[in-house]
Amino acid sequence: MNDLVSTVQEAITSEVFGVWFLIGAALVFFMQAGFAMVETGFTRAKNAGNIIMKNLMDFCIGTVMFVFLGFALMMAEDYLFGMIGIPNLDIFTDFGGFIKENASSFVFNLVFCATAATIVSGAMAERTKFVSYCIYSGIISLVVYPIEAGWVWNSQGWLAQVGFHDFAGSAVIHSVGGLTALIGAIMVGPRLGKYVKDKAGKVTKVNAIPGHSITLGALGCFILWFGWYGFNGAAAWDGSSLASIFLTTTIAPAVATCVTMLFTWMKNGKPDVSMCLNASLAGLVGITAGCDALDALGSIIVGVVSGILVVVVVEFLDLKLHIDDPVGAVGVHLANGVWGTVAVGLLANPNAPAGLEGLFYTGSFNLLGIQALGVVCILAWTALTMSITFFIIKKTVGLRVEREEEIKGLDSTEHGLPSAYADFVPAVESLDYGTYEGAVAVTGEVPAAEAVEVKKMPTFHDENAPKFTKVEIVCKEARLESLKNAMMDLGITGMTVSHVLGCGIQKGKPEYYRGVPVVATLLPKVQVEIVISQVPVRSVIEAAKKILYTGHIGDGKIFVYDVENVVKVRTGEEGYDALQDVE
Repeated sequence: MNDLVSTVQEAITSEVFGVWFLIGAALVFFMQAGFAMVETGFTRAKNAGNIIMKNLMDFCIGTVMFVFLGFALMMAEDYLFGMIGIPNLDIFTDFGGFIKENASSFVFNLVFCATAATIVSGAMAERTKFVSYCIYSGIISLVVYPIEAGWVWNSQGWLAQVGFHDFAGSAVIHSVGGLTALIGAIMVGPRLGKYVKDKAGKVTKVNAIPGHSITLGALGCFILWFGWYGFNGAAAWDGSSLASIFLTTTIAPAVATCVTMLFTWMKNGKPDVSMCLNASLAGLVGITAGCDALDALGSIIVGVVSGILVVVVVEFLDLKLHIDDPVGAVGVHLANGVWGTVAVGLLANPNAPAGLEGLFYTGSFNLLGIQALGVVCILAWTALTMSITFFIIKKTVGLRVEREEEIKGLDSTEHGLPSAYADFVPAVESLDYGTYEGAVAVTGEVPAAEAVEVKKMPTFHDENAPKFTKVEIVCKEARLESLKNAMMDLGITGMTVSHVLGCGIQKGKPEYYRGVPVVATLLPKVQVEIVISQVPVRSVIEAAKKILYTGHIGDGKIFVYDVENVVKVRTGEEGYDALQDVE
Protein backbone atom coordinates (compact mmCIF):
# COMPACT_ATOMS: atom_id res chain seq x y z
CA MET A 1 0.00 0.00 0.00
CA ASN A 2 2.76 2.41 0.93
CA ASP A 3 4.55 1.62 -2.34
CA LEU A 4 1.37 2.44 -4.26
CA VAL A 5 0.89 5.75 -2.46
CA SER A 6 4.52 6.64 -3.05
CA THR A 7 4.21 5.79 -6.74
CA VAL A 8 1.09 7.94 -7.12
CA GLN A 9 2.73 10.84 -5.30
CA GLU A 10 5.79 10.63 -7.52
CA ALA A 11 3.64 10.59 -10.63
CA ILE A 12 1.61 13.59 -9.50
CA THR A 13 4.75 15.49 -8.50
CA SER A 14 6.36 14.72 -11.85
CA GLU A 15 3.28 15.88 -13.76
CA VAL A 16 2.82 19.02 -11.67
CA PHE A 17 6.42 20.09 -11.97
CA GLY A 18 6.39 19.31 -15.68
CA VAL A 19 3.59 21.83 -16.08
CA TRP A 20 5.35 24.29 -13.75
CA PHE A 21 8.46 23.95 -15.92
CA LEU A 22 6.55 25.32 -18.92
CA ILE A 23 4.86 28.02 -16.82
CA GLY A 24 8.33 29.08 -15.72
CA ALA A 25 9.37 29.27 -19.38
CA ALA A 26 6.41 31.57 -20.03
CA LEU A 27 7.52 33.80 -17.13
CA VAL A 28 11.01 33.97 -18.62
CA PHE A 29 9.52 34.97 -21.97
CA PHE A 30 7.64 37.80 -20.23
CA MET A 31 11.03 39.07 -19.04
CA GLN A 32 11.55 40.29 -22.61
CA ALA A 33 8.99 42.98 -21.80
CA GLY A 34 10.95 43.86 -18.68
CA PHE A 35 14.22 44.23 -20.57
CA ALA A 36 12.44 46.35 -23.19
CA MET A 37 11.00 48.70 -20.56
CA VAL A 38 14.27 49.05 -18.62
CA GLU A 39 16.25 49.83 -21.75
CA THR A 40 13.64 52.20 -23.13
CA GLY A 41 13.28 54.09 -19.85
CA PHE A 42 17.04 54.47 -19.36
CA THR A 43 17.58 55.96 -22.83
CA ARG A 44 16.18 58.93 -24.75
CA ALA A 45 12.69 59.13 -26.22
CA LYS A 46 13.96 59.60 -29.78
CA ASN A 47 15.21 55.98 -29.75
CA ALA A 48 12.30 54.29 -27.95
CA GLY A 49 10.78 52.69 -31.04
CA ASN A 50 14.16 51.34 -32.15
CA ILE A 51 14.72 49.75 -28.75
CA ILE A 52 11.29 48.13 -28.69
CA MET A 53 11.92 46.76 -32.18
CA LYS A 54 15.28 45.27 -31.16
CA ASN A 55 13.84 43.57 -28.08
CA LEU A 56 11.07 42.10 -30.20
CA MET A 57 13.35 40.90 -32.96
CA ASP A 58 16.09 39.34 -30.85
CA PHE A 59 13.52 36.82 -29.58
CA CYS A 60 12.07 36.23 -33.04
CA ILE A 61 15.45 35.93 -34.75
CA GLY A 62 16.73 33.82 -31.87
CA THR A 63 13.82 31.42 -32.29
CA VAL A 64 14.65 30.86 -35.96
CA MET A 65 18.35 30.32 -35.18
CA PHE A 66 17.57 27.99 -32.27
CA VAL A 67 15.17 25.87 -34.33
CA PHE A 68 17.58 25.25 -37.19
CA LEU A 69 20.84 24.76 -35.30
CA GLY A 70 21.16 26.24 -31.81
CA PHE A 71 19.16 23.65 -29.86
CA ALA A 72 20.91 20.75 -31.57
CA LEU A 73 24.35 22.18 -30.77
CA MET A 74 23.30 22.54 -27.15
CA MET A 75 21.17 19.54 -26.21
CA ALA A 76 21.72 16.85 -28.86
CA GLU A 77 22.08 13.33 -27.52
CA ASP A 78 25.02 12.81 -29.89
CA TYR A 79 27.50 15.03 -28.06
CA LEU A 80 31.12 15.13 -29.15
CA PHE A 81 33.83 15.05 -26.46
CA GLY A 82 31.61 17.00 -24.05
CA MET A 83 32.01 20.07 -26.27
CA ILE A 84 29.32 20.28 -28.96
CA GLY A 85 26.21 18.50 -30.12
CA ILE A 86 25.75 16.97 -33.57
CA PRO A 87 22.69 18.45 -35.34
CA ASN A 88 20.15 15.75 -36.16
CA LEU A 89 17.14 17.98 -36.97
CA ASP A 90 14.74 15.69 -35.09
CA ILE A 91 12.37 18.63 -34.77
CA PHE A 92 11.75 18.28 -38.54
CA THR A 93 12.40 14.59 -39.18
CA ASP A 94 10.83 12.99 -36.07
CA PHE A 95 8.41 15.51 -34.65
CA GLY A 96 6.49 12.94 -32.58
CA GLY A 97 9.62 11.73 -30.87
CA PHE A 98 10.90 15.28 -30.44
CA ILE A 99 7.70 16.39 -28.72
CA LYS A 100 7.86 13.46 -26.33
CA GLU A 101 11.51 13.85 -25.41
CA ASN A 102 12.62 17.43 -26.04
CA ALA A 103 9.75 19.88 -26.52
CA SER A 104 9.78 21.21 -22.95
CA SER A 105 13.56 21.50 -22.97
CA PHE A 106 13.48 23.30 -26.32
CA VAL A 107 11.01 25.96 -25.17
CA PHE A 108 12.78 26.50 -21.87
CA ASN A 109 16.25 26.85 -23.38
CA LEU A 110 14.91 29.05 -26.17
CA VAL A 111 13.60 31.72 -23.78
CA PHE A 112 16.89 31.60 -21.88
CA CYS A 113 18.79 32.02 -25.14
CA ALA A 114 16.71 35.12 -25.96
CA THR A 115 17.61 36.59 -22.57
CA ALA A 116 21.33 36.28 -23.29
CA ALA A 117 20.87 38.08 -26.60
CA THR A 118 18.74 40.94 -25.28
CA ILE A 119 21.22 41.90 -22.54
CA VAL A 120 23.57 43.24 -25.20
CA SER A 121 21.07 45.71 -26.63
CA GLY A 122 21.15 48.13 -23.70
CA ALA A 123 24.91 48.69 -23.65
CA MET A 124 24.96 49.52 -27.38
CA ALA A 125 21.72 51.49 -27.42
CA GLU A 126 21.16 54.78 -29.29
CA ARG A 127 23.98 54.46 -31.84
CA THR A 128 24.00 50.91 -33.29
CA LYS A 129 22.68 50.03 -36.73
CA PHE A 130 19.56 47.90 -36.61
CA VAL A 131 20.87 45.50 -39.26
CA SER A 132 24.06 45.01 -37.24
CA TYR A 133 22.03 44.27 -34.15
CA CYS A 134 20.03 41.63 -36.02
CA ILE A 135 23.24 39.96 -37.20
CA TYR A 136 25.04 39.70 -33.88
CA SER A 137 21.84 38.75 -32.06
CA GLY A 138 21.44 35.89 -34.51
CA ILE A 139 25.04 34.76 -33.98
CA ILE A 140 24.56 34.64 -30.20
CA SER A 141 21.49 32.44 -30.58
CA LEU A 142 22.96 30.31 -33.34
CA VAL A 143 26.40 29.45 -31.98
CA VAL A 144 27.70 31.36 -28.96
CA TYR A 145 25.06 30.59 -26.33
CA PRO A 146 24.17 27.03 -27.45
CA ILE A 147 27.73 25.74 -27.29
CA GLU A 148 28.75 27.12 -23.90
CA ALA A 149 25.31 26.41 -22.40
CA GLY A 150 25.65 22.80 -23.57
CA TRP A 151 28.87 22.50 -21.59
CA VAL A 152 26.88 23.23 -18.43
CA TRP A 153 23.31 22.05 -18.99
CA ASN A 154 23.73 19.06 -21.26
CA SER A 155 24.43 16.12 -18.95
CA GLN A 156 27.26 15.13 -21.32
CA GLY A 157 28.85 18.59 -21.26
CA TRP A 158 32.39 18.72 -19.94
CA LEU A 159 31.64 21.35 -17.28
CA ALA A 160 28.61 19.37 -16.10
CA GLN A 161 30.84 16.30 -15.85
CA VAL A 162 33.39 18.02 -13.60
CA GLY A 163 30.67 19.36 -11.25
CA PHE A 164 30.31 22.99 -12.34
CA HIS A 165 27.10 24.45 -10.87
CA ASP A 166 25.14 27.24 -12.51
CA PHE A 167 21.53 26.41 -11.71
CA ALA A 168 19.81 29.13 -13.75
CA GLY A 169 22.53 30.97 -15.64
CA SER A 170 24.64 33.55 -13.79
CA ALA A 171 27.55 32.50 -16.01
CA VAL A 172 25.79 30.73 -18.89
CA ILE A 173 23.44 33.65 -19.61
CA HIS A 174 24.33 36.81 -17.71
CA SER A 175 28.12 36.72 -17.89
CA VAL A 176 27.91 35.87 -21.58
CA GLY A 177 25.44 38.67 -22.28
CA GLY A 178 27.36 41.12 -20.10
CA LEU A 179 30.75 40.41 -21.69
CA THR A 180 29.24 40.67 -25.17
CA ALA A 181 27.73 43.99 -24.10
CA LEU A 182 31.14 45.21 -22.93
CA ILE A 183 32.87 44.21 -26.18
CA GLY A 184 30.09 45.76 -28.23
CA ALA A 185 30.09 49.02 -26.27
CA ILE A 186 33.85 49.36 -26.73
CA MET A 187 33.75 48.63 -30.46
CA VAL A 188 30.75 50.84 -31.29
CA GLY A 189 32.09 53.75 -29.22
CA PRO A 190 30.28 56.18 -26.90
CA ARG A 191 27.22 58.23 -27.78
CA LEU A 192 27.81 61.67 -29.24
CA GLY A 193 28.18 64.26 -26.49
CA LYS A 194 28.80 61.71 -23.75
CA TYR A 195 32.48 62.57 -23.30
CA VAL A 196 34.06 65.98 -23.88
CA LYS A 197 37.65 65.81 -25.11
CA ASP A 198 40.41 68.37 -25.44
CA LYS A 199 42.52 68.87 -28.56
CA ALA A 200 44.83 66.04 -27.51
CA GLY A 201 41.90 63.64 -27.32
CA LYS A 202 41.89 63.39 -23.54
CA VAL A 203 38.48 63.22 -21.87
CA THR A 204 37.99 66.36 -19.79
CA LYS A 205 34.34 65.93 -18.83
CA VAL A 206 31.80 63.15 -18.56
CA ASN A 207 28.24 64.20 -19.36
CA ALA A 208 25.21 62.52 -17.86
CA ILE A 209 22.56 61.55 -20.40
CA PRO A 210 19.49 60.79 -18.26
CA GLY A 211 16.91 58.32 -19.47
CA HIS A 212 13.62 59.80 -20.61
CA SER A 213 11.35 57.75 -18.34
CA ILE A 214 12.44 56.42 -14.98
CA THR A 215 8.85 55.18 -14.63
CA LEU A 216 9.25 52.80 -17.57
CA GLY A 217 12.58 51.67 -16.14
CA ALA A 218 10.92 50.87 -12.81
CA LEU A 219 8.10 49.00 -14.53
CA GLY A 220 10.65 46.93 -16.39
CA CYS A 221 12.49 46.21 -13.16
CA PHE A 222 9.35 44.90 -11.47
CA ILE A 223 8.50 42.77 -14.53
CA LEU A 224 11.98 41.27 -14.50
CA TRP A 225 11.85 40.53 -10.79
CA PHE A 226 8.48 38.83 -11.24
CA GLY A 227 9.74 36.82 -14.21
CA TRP A 228 12.86 35.83 -12.29
CA TYR A 229 10.80 33.50 -10.09
CA GLY A 230 10.30 31.47 -13.25
CA PHE A 231 13.86 32.08 -14.40
CA ASN A 232 15.29 30.56 -11.22
CA GLY A 233 12.42 28.37 -10.07
CA ALA A 234 11.27 26.62 -13.23
CA ALA A 235 13.79 23.79 -12.86
CA ALA A 236 12.87 23.05 -9.23
CA TRP A 237 12.21 19.35 -8.72
CA ASP A 238 9.90 19.39 -5.68
CA GLY A 239 8.03 21.74 -3.37
CA SER A 240 10.89 22.13 -0.93
CA SER A 241 13.43 23.10 -3.59
CA LEU A 242 10.96 25.52 -5.18
CA ALA A 243 10.29 27.24 -1.86
CA SER A 244 14.01 27.53 -1.13
CA ILE A 245 14.66 29.02 -4.58
CA PHE A 246 11.86 31.57 -4.15
CA LEU A 247 13.32 32.50 -0.76
CA THR A 248 16.84 33.17 -2.01
CA THR A 249 15.53 34.86 -5.17
CA THR A 250 13.67 37.34 -2.95
CA ILE A 251 16.32 38.04 -0.31
CA ALA A 252 19.32 38.78 -2.55
CA PRO A 253 17.79 41.54 -4.74
CA ALA A 254 16.04 43.16 -1.78
CA VAL A 255 19.30 43.35 0.19
CA ALA A 256 21.22 44.57 -2.88
CA THR A 257 18.73 47.40 -3.43
CA CYS A 258 18.91 48.51 0.21
CA VAL A 259 22.71 48.48 0.11
CA THR A 260 22.81 50.53 -3.09
CA MET A 261 20.33 53.03 -1.71
CA LEU A 262 22.50 53.59 1.39
CA PHE A 263 25.74 53.55 -0.62
CA THR A 264 24.62 56.17 -3.13
CA TRP A 265 22.94 58.21 -0.39
CA MET A 266 26.20 58.47 1.55
CA LYS A 267 28.31 59.00 -1.57
CA ASN A 268 26.17 61.53 -3.46
CA GLY A 269 24.04 63.03 -0.71
CA LYS A 270 20.83 61.53 -2.15
CA PRO A 271 19.69 57.99 -2.97
CA ASP A 272 20.07 57.28 -6.71
CA VAL A 273 16.82 55.96 -8.20
CA SER A 274 18.23 54.46 -11.40
CA MET A 275 21.12 52.78 -9.58
CA CYS A 276 18.69 51.22 -7.09
CA LEU A 277 16.74 49.77 -10.02
CA ASN A 278 19.99 48.37 -11.39
CA ALA A 279 20.82 46.99 -7.95
CA SER A 280 17.68 44.88 -7.73
CA LEU A 281 18.60 43.30 -11.05
CA ALA A 282 22.21 42.89 -9.91
CA GLY A 283 21.04 40.98 -6.83
CA LEU A 284 18.87 38.75 -9.01
CA VAL A 285 21.79 38.03 -11.35
CA GLY A 286 24.05 37.32 -8.38
CA ILE A 287 21.73 34.73 -6.84
CA THR A 288 20.84 32.99 -10.11
CA ALA A 289 23.71 30.47 -10.13
CA GLY A 290 23.28 29.40 -6.51
CA CYS A 291 19.58 29.96 -5.87
CA ASP A 292 19.23 26.25 -4.98
CA ALA A 293 22.59 25.95 -3.22
CA LEU A 294 22.69 28.95 -0.87
CA ASP A 295 20.89 29.57 2.39
CA ALA A 296 19.39 32.82 3.70
CA LEU A 297 22.72 34.09 5.04
CA GLY A 298 24.45 33.33 1.75
CA SER A 299 21.72 35.21 -0.11
CA ILE A 300 22.25 38.24 2.12
CA ILE A 301 26.00 38.19 1.45
CA VAL A 302 25.38 37.91 -2.29
CA GLY A 303 23.01 40.88 -2.08
CA VAL A 304 25.43 43.05 -0.11
CA VAL A 305 28.26 42.47 -2.56
CA SER A 306 25.98 42.90 -5.59
CA GLY A 307 24.63 46.21 -4.27
CA ILE A 308 28.11 47.69 -3.98
CA LEU A 309 29.59 45.96 -7.03
CA VAL A 310 27.03 47.31 -9.48
CA VAL A 311 27.65 50.93 -8.46
CA VAL A 312 31.43 50.58 -8.49
CA VAL A 313 31.51 48.89 -11.92
CA VAL A 314 29.00 51.25 -13.58
CA GLU A 315 30.84 54.35 -12.36
CA PHE A 316 34.31 52.90 -13.07
CA LEU A 317 33.39 52.11 -16.67
CA ASP A 318 31.86 55.56 -17.19
CA LEU A 319 34.13 57.88 -15.20
CA LYS A 320 37.48 56.09 -15.53
CA LEU A 321 37.45 53.87 -18.61
CA HIS A 322 34.97 56.08 -20.53
CA ILE A 323 32.98 53.14 -21.85
CA ASP A 324 29.41 54.23 -22.52
CA ASP A 325 26.85 51.73 -21.20
CA PRO A 326 23.50 53.56 -21.03
CA VAL A 327 21.65 50.96 -18.96
CA GLY A 328 24.43 49.49 -16.83
CA ALA A 329 24.33 46.09 -18.54
CA VAL A 330 27.99 45.35 -17.85
CA GLY A 331 27.76 46.20 -14.15
CA VAL A 332 24.54 44.26 -13.68
CA HIS A 333 25.14 41.17 -15.80
CA LEU A 334 28.88 40.65 -16.32
CA ALA A 335 30.18 41.72 -12.90
CA ASN A 336 27.39 40.08 -10.92
CA GLY A 337 27.20 37.06 -13.18
CA VAL A 338 30.82 36.31 -12.37
CA TRP A 339 30.32 37.11 -8.70
CA GLY A 340 27.22 34.94 -8.41
CA THR A 341 28.95 31.97 -10.02
CA VAL A 342 32.01 32.24 -7.79
CA ALA A 343 29.75 32.78 -4.75
CA VAL A 344 28.47 29.21 -5.15
CA GLY A 345 31.99 27.94 -4.46
CA LEU A 346 32.21 30.15 -1.39
CA LEU A 347 28.72 30.06 0.14
CA ALA A 348 27.02 26.78 -0.90
CA ASN A 349 25.41 25.23 2.16
CA PRO A 350 25.29 21.40 2.26
CA ASN A 351 21.86 21.67 3.91
CA ALA A 352 20.39 23.62 0.98
CA PRO A 353 18.45 21.63 -1.66
CA ALA A 354 21.44 21.28 -4.01
CA GLY A 355 23.59 19.81 -1.21
CA LEU A 356 26.84 21.39 -2.46
CA GLU A 357 29.89 21.99 -0.28
CA GLY A 358 31.08 25.59 -0.32
CA LEU A 359 34.38 26.80 1.11
CA PHE A 360 32.90 28.75 4.02
CA TYR A 361 30.87 25.77 5.25
CA THR A 362 33.24 22.87 4.65
CA GLY A 363 36.70 24.38 4.18
CA SER A 364 36.98 22.65 0.79
CA PHE A 365 38.35 24.61 -2.18
CA ASN A 366 37.23 21.98 -4.68
CA LEU A 367 33.91 23.56 -5.71
CA LEU A 368 35.41 27.07 -5.76
CA GLY A 369 38.12 25.92 -8.16
CA ILE A 370 35.59 24.28 -10.46
CA GLN A 371 33.41 27.41 -10.46
CA ALA A 372 36.38 29.63 -11.29
CA LEU A 373 37.44 27.29 -14.11
CA GLY A 374 33.96 27.34 -15.60
CA VAL A 375 33.71 31.14 -15.51
CA VAL A 376 37.09 31.58 -17.21
CA CYS A 377 36.30 29.10 -19.99
CA ILE A 378 32.83 30.50 -20.68
CA LEU A 379 34.14 34.08 -20.79
CA ALA A 380 37.06 33.08 -23.03
CA TRP A 381 34.70 31.40 -25.51
CA THR A 382 32.42 34.43 -25.51
CA ALA A 383 35.26 36.94 -25.89
CA LEU A 384 36.74 35.04 -28.84
CA THR A 385 33.55 34.47 -30.81
CA MET A 386 31.94 37.86 -30.19
CA SER A 387 35.12 39.86 -30.85
CA ILE A 388 35.39 38.16 -34.23
CA THR A 389 31.68 38.74 -34.89
CA PHE A 390 31.79 42.45 -34.04
CA PHE A 391 35.02 42.93 -36.02
CA ILE A 392 33.53 41.37 -39.16
CA ILE A 393 30.32 43.39 -38.81
CA LYS A 394 32.29 46.60 -38.31
CA LYS A 395 34.35 45.98 -41.43
CA THR A 396 31.39 45.02 -43.62
CA VAL A 397 27.95 46.51 -42.92
CA GLY A 398 29.26 48.72 -40.11
CA LEU A 399 28.28 48.83 -36.44
CA ARG A 400 27.38 52.47 -35.97
CA VAL A 401 24.86 54.77 -37.59
CA GLU A 402 25.92 58.05 -39.17
CA ARG A 403 26.41 61.13 -37.02
CA GLU A 404 23.29 62.90 -38.28
CA GLU A 405 21.20 59.78 -37.80
CA GLU A 406 22.28 59.48 -34.18
CA ILE A 407 21.47 63.13 -33.49
CA LYS A 408 18.02 62.86 -35.07
CA GLY A 409 17.32 59.57 -33.30
CA LEU A 410 17.08 56.02 -34.55
CA ASP A 411 13.28 55.95 -34.53
CA SER A 412 13.07 58.20 -37.57
CA THR A 413 16.28 57.29 -39.36
CA GLU A 414 16.22 53.51 -38.91
CA HIS A 415 12.46 52.86 -38.93
CA GLY A 416 10.72 55.88 -40.43
CA LEU A 417 8.92 56.42 -37.12
CA PRO A 418 8.55 60.16 -36.45
CA SER A 419 8.20 59.54 -32.72
CA ALA A 420 7.29 56.76 -30.32
CA TYR A 421 5.34 59.43 -28.43
CA ALA A 422 3.46 61.18 -31.23
CA ASP A 423 1.40 63.47 -28.98
CA PHE A 424 4.31 64.68 -26.86
CA VAL A 425 6.84 67.41 -27.53
CA PRO A 426 10.42 66.07 -27.41
CA ALA A 427 12.71 67.42 -24.72
CA VAL A 428 15.40 69.95 -25.59
CA GLU A 429 18.85 68.37 -25.34
CA SER A 430 21.72 70.28 -23.80
CA LEU A 431 24.58 68.14 -25.17
CA ASP A 432 27.41 69.57 -27.24
CA TYR A 433 27.72 67.32 -30.29
CA GLY A 434 30.82 69.16 -31.45
CA THR A 435 31.40 70.78 -34.82
CA TYR A 436 29.38 69.69 -37.82
CA GLU A 437 31.83 67.83 -40.04
CA GLY A 438 29.91 68.57 -43.21
CA ALA A 439 29.92 72.35 -42.76
CA VAL A 440 31.80 74.46 -45.33
CA ALA A 441 33.07 77.91 -44.41
CA VAL A 442 31.93 80.66 -46.80
CA THR A 443 34.71 83.00 -47.94
CA GLY A 444 34.97 85.89 -50.36
CA GLU A 445 32.13 87.96 -51.77
CA VAL A 446 28.88 86.44 -52.93
CA PRO A 447 27.96 87.50 -56.49
CA ALA A 448 24.95 89.79 -56.63
CA ALA A 449 23.05 87.33 -58.80
CA GLU A 450 23.34 84.70 -56.07
CA ALA A 451 22.59 86.96 -53.14
CA VAL A 452 19.30 86.59 -51.30
CA GLU A 453 17.18 89.71 -51.55
CA VAL A 454 16.35 91.12 -48.12
CA LYS A 455 13.11 93.01 -47.74
CA LYS A 456 12.23 95.32 -44.88
CA MET A 457 9.11 94.14 -43.10
CA PRO A 458 6.33 96.79 -43.10
CA THR A 459 5.33 98.52 -39.87
CA PHE A 460 1.92 99.58 -38.64
CA HIS A 461 3.02 102.79 -36.94
CA ASP A 462 0.32 105.38 -36.57
CA GLU A 463 1.08 108.50 -34.54
CA ASN A 464 -2.53 108.75 -33.40
CA ALA A 465 -2.84 105.08 -32.32
CA PRO A 466 -2.53 104.17 -28.62
CA LYS A 467 0.79 102.74 -27.50
CA PHE A 468 0.93 98.97 -27.01
CA THR A 469 3.37 97.28 -24.65
CA LYS A 470 4.13 93.61 -24.23
CA VAL A 471 5.12 92.47 -20.74
CA GLU A 472 6.74 89.05 -20.55
CA ILE A 473 7.09 87.49 -17.11
CA VAL A 474 9.16 84.36 -16.42
CA CYS A 475 8.50 82.92 -12.96
CA LYS A 476 8.04 79.82 -10.84
CA GLU A 477 4.94 77.80 -11.62
CA ALA A 478 3.92 77.87 -7.95
CA ARG A 479 3.37 81.64 -8.20
CA LEU A 480 1.28 81.53 -11.38
CA GLU A 481 -2.17 81.56 -9.78
CA SER A 482 -1.32 84.52 -7.53
CA LEU A 483 0.17 86.39 -10.49
CA LYS A 484 -2.91 85.73 -12.62
CA ASN A 485 -5.22 87.06 -9.91
CA ALA A 486 -3.10 90.18 -9.43
CA MET A 487 -3.20 90.93 -13.17
CA MET A 488 -6.98 90.52 -13.24
CA ASP A 489 -7.28 92.93 -10.33
CA LEU A 490 -5.51 95.50 -12.53
CA GLY A 491 -8.08 94.96 -15.28
CA ILE A 492 -6.02 92.62 -17.46
CA THR A 493 -8.00 89.64 -18.73
CA GLY A 494 -5.93 88.49 -21.68
CA MET A 495 -2.70 86.58 -21.15
CA THR A 496 -0.78 83.67 -22.64
CA VAL A 497 0.92 81.11 -20.36
CA SER A 498 3.56 78.62 -21.52
CA HIS A 499 5.78 76.07 -19.84
CA VAL A 500 9.40 76.85 -20.67
CA LEU A 501 12.89 75.66 -19.81
CA GLY A 502 15.68 78.09 -19.11
CA CYS A 503 18.31 79.34 -16.72
CA GLY A 504 20.06 82.45 -15.51
CA ILE A 505 23.72 82.75 -14.66
CA GLN A 506 23.35 80.47 -11.63
CA LYS A 507 22.49 77.37 -13.76
CA GLY A 508 21.02 75.47 -10.83
CA LYS A 509 22.46 73.14 -8.23
CA PRO A 510 24.54 70.17 -9.47
CA GLU A 511 22.95 66.75 -8.94
CA TYR A 512 24.11 63.24 -9.82
CA TYR A 513 22.75 60.70 -12.30
CA ARG A 514 24.37 57.26 -11.99
CA GLY A 515 27.37 58.88 -10.29
CA VAL A 516 27.89 61.50 -13.02
CA PRO A 517 27.37 65.20 -12.12
CA VAL A 518 24.34 66.75 -13.81
CA VAL A 519 24.27 70.54 -14.06
CA ALA A 520 20.66 71.58 -14.47
CA THR A 521 21.28 74.30 -17.06
CA LEU A 522 17.64 74.28 -18.12
CA LEU A 523 15.13 74.66 -15.29
CA PRO A 524 11.34 74.43 -15.61
CA LYS A 525 9.50 77.78 -15.44
CA VAL A 526 6.31 79.37 -16.73
CA GLN A 527 6.24 82.30 -19.11
CA VAL A 528 3.31 84.75 -18.95
CA GLU A 529 2.81 87.14 -21.90
CA ILE A 530 0.53 90.19 -21.61
CA VAL A 531 -0.14 92.97 -24.14
CA ILE A 532 -1.50 96.19 -22.57
CA SER A 533 -2.49 99.63 -23.80
CA GLN A 534 -4.36 101.58 -21.11
CA VAL A 535 -3.14 99.86 -17.94
CA PRO A 536 0.09 101.56 -16.78
CA VAL A 537 3.13 99.40 -17.47
CA ARG A 538 4.65 100.37 -14.15
CA SER A 539 1.57 99.10 -12.31
CA VAL A 540 1.93 95.71 -13.98
CA ILE A 541 5.64 95.54 -13.12
CA GLU A 542 5.16 96.50 -9.47
CA ALA A 543 2.26 94.08 -9.01
CA ALA A 544 4.29 91.24 -10.53
CA LYS A 545 7.34 92.04 -8.38
CA LYS A 546 5.23 92.05 -5.24
CA ILE A 547 3.68 88.65 -6.04
CA LEU A 548 6.83 86.90 -7.26
CA TYR A 549 9.38 88.11 -4.74
CA THR A 550 10.68 85.52 -2.24
CA GLY A 551 14.26 86.69 -1.91
CA HIS A 552 15.65 83.45 -3.37
CA ILE A 553 17.45 82.72 -6.63
CA GLY A 554 14.98 81.90 -9.39
CA ASP A 555 12.19 84.36 -8.50
CA GLY A 556 12.00 85.24 -12.18
CA LYS A 557 12.43 88.15 -14.60
CA ILE A 558 10.18 90.71 -16.30
CA PHE A 559 10.78 91.84 -19.89
CA VAL A 560 9.08 94.86 -21.50
CA TYR A 561 8.73 95.32 -25.29
CA ASP A 562 7.16 97.86 -27.60
CA VAL A 563 4.43 96.40 -29.84
CA GLU A 564 3.76 97.84 -33.32
CA ASN A 565 0.19 96.66 -33.72
CA VAL A 566 -2.39 94.08 -32.60
CA VAL A 567 -4.73 92.27 -34.99
CA LYS A 568 -7.70 90.13 -33.92
CA VAL A 569 -7.94 87.26 -36.37
CA ARG A 570 -11.67 86.52 -36.00
CA THR A 571 -12.94 90.08 -36.62
CA GLY A 572 -10.02 91.73 -38.35
CA GLU A 573 -9.99 94.53 -35.76
CA GLU A 574 -6.66 96.22 -35.17
CA GLY A 575 -5.08 98.30 -32.46
CA TYR A 576 -6.91 99.03 -29.22
CA ASP A 577 -10.15 97.42 -30.42
CA ALA A 578 -8.39 94.10 -31.00
CA LEU A 579 -7.53 93.90 -27.28
CA GLN A 580 -11.12 94.23 -26.12
CA ASP A 581 -13.20 91.18 -25.27
CA VAL A 582 -16.55 92.87 -25.96
CA GLU A 583 -18.20 92.72 -29.40
